[in-house]
Amino acid sequence: MTPLHVWLGLFALALGSPTGHIYTINATQLVAGQVLDSPYPYQFPLLQNGSLSNSGQFPMPLCNGFKLEEATIDQLQQAMADGILTSFQIVLCYMQRVYQTDEYLDAVMELNPDLFEIANALDLERKQGNVRGPLHGIPFLVKDNIATKDKMETTAGSWMLLGSVVPRDAHVVHRLRESGAVLMGHATLSEWADMRSNSYSEGYSARGGQARSPYNLTQNPGGSSSGSGGAVAANLVPFALGTETDGSVINPAERNALVGIKPTVGLTSRSGVIPESHNQDTVGCLTKTVRDGAYCLDGIYGIDARDNYTLVQQAPAGGFAQYLCGKDALKGAKFGLPWLSFWQLASSEQQEQLLELIDLIESAGATIINGTELPTWQTIVSPDGWDWDYGGTRGYANESEYTVVKVDFYNDIAAYLADLNNTDIRSLEDIIQYNIDNVGSEGGIPGIHPAFKSGQDGFNASLATGGVMDETYWQALEFCHRTTREEGIDAALYNNGTQLTALLVPPDVGQTYQIAAQAGYPMVTLPAGIGSETGMPFGLALMGTAWSESTLIKYASAIEDLQLTSGTKYKRTSPQWLDYRSKNIPIN
Repeated sequence: MTPLHVWLGLFALALGSPTGHIYTINATQLVAGQVLDSPYPYQFPLLQNGSLSNSGQFPMPLCNGFKLEEATIDQLQQAMADGILTSFQIVLCYMQRVYQTDEYLDAVMELNPDLFEIANALDLERKQGNVRGPLHGIPFLVKDNIATKDKMETTAGSWMLLGSVVPRDAHVVHRLRESGAVLMGHATLSEWADMRSNSYSEGYSARGGQARSPYNLTQNPGGSSSGSGGAVAANLVPFALGTETDGSVINPAERNALVGIKPTVGLTSRSGVIPESHNQDTVGCLTKTVRDGAYCLDGIYGIDARDNYTLVQQAPAGGFAQYLCGKDALKGAKFGLPWLSFWQLASSEQQEQLLELIDLIESAGATIINGTELPTWQTIVSPDGWDWDYGGTRGYANESEYTVVKVDFYNDIAAYLADLNNTDIRSLEDIIQYNIDNVGSEGGIPGIHPAFKSGQDGFNASLATGGVMDETYWQALEFCHRTTREEGIDAALYNNGTQLTALLVPPDVGQTYQIAAQAGYPMVTLPAGIGSETGMPFGLALMGTAWSESTLIKYASAIEDLQLTSGTKYKRTSPQWLDYRSKNIPIN
């Protein structure tokens, strides 16, 4: 393996050392550094026998003597403060991790060609005594539907937007750059964030291929922020941004043993984000710890004149990290379990594991109240899995989330495309025609492409609306808001006069985040258990009312502290890389 000091020397010669150190490299070192004398265990998993022959792990080598694997943002900051690491070194080690593993994962769509110059400049700032905050020098990825005004492409995973030029950074990216974070690249995703098709392979895009989970490379990795989840879980990057219309932050987070923070619609700007629905879209964070998630959220929330939903946000002065706390905060908390609404839909194995964790939470001083149902659950919660057209399934288009999303997408995507330069894709009609003309790669016709079984039926359904906000649209929007808000989550939280701290729900049941999505309300998921048959993780989530992120982060951090200090096995565990030798093909 190439010694780190050799790489540092080469980059220092090219960019100039941020520390002023003079690196010297001779020809013998350079030649020797190109030969991999010890391929195990860091570059290739050691081949095992029998039933384990397709399973292995990709342990992460030390970074200048520092254990980067599973490192938190605070630990990285301390290492930089102590002079053990620079941002430049951290970025280099994470990039080596990408090269080590991403041939298997397909989590990274594109690396930022400027990342070393950015890290170098931030190291110089640190040397001069200017540390912008907890994200200074910390690398991150963004989902490929979040615009970056740099040398990278923003394409939603589709070839048709390749070469298009965005007018500016997405607001959330601009905020992170101001915070001193290092944009490492774009993450893969489900193409067009799952809007294009209703029967598709989660995590697949024409440009990015099939994103996979490091826990089991043959299973659904969660989406549509699939690459964001896989990259953080596999230690390719400390944190990543995802977007959610209905589950696309919470689902990949909980299926990769991560913390996922899905904010209230309007807390984070959608300006510069390839849209689905202005009524439900939000930008959130995927991290390994709640503290890291709070730092991420603090780095992206805020008012943006280009997104009027942010103008009414209710955010605390000083951000959300101030609410982080330990397990003692659980004393006196009141959590509700909406059993009939959601819990009964979870598998028996998940119920068993999650209820053990809930018993632990109760033993720490919290009150657990079962049966805190959403009064409307029998009408709005599908008994047959996630279904964003459940109103239509019941025969009532004017009670369907999908009625709203179809219309919103037609209008919102046209507005986004109008701002692009250097592209001839200007409308949903253009998108659909491109997918037909390039059916071999984009699967615009059903039954042609294995990743897009239903072709582009989602796009076609949106096209059929013409973007008209008719009476059915407004009735559906009113119904979804009312039945998930005041007659749904808020009523469950009130619990007949007993105000609850939050609802605890099993987020592997997709109807949980679906109801929160329709309401526009926040959720935070925590790593919890592992499925015995698949090796895939699942989480425990906190659900709250609008603008309750401070409460959710407070109690999520308290539960996490309890997990880490109690000895329970129900917490984040390392990826097992099951079936890592399997061919990377669409998963479903």
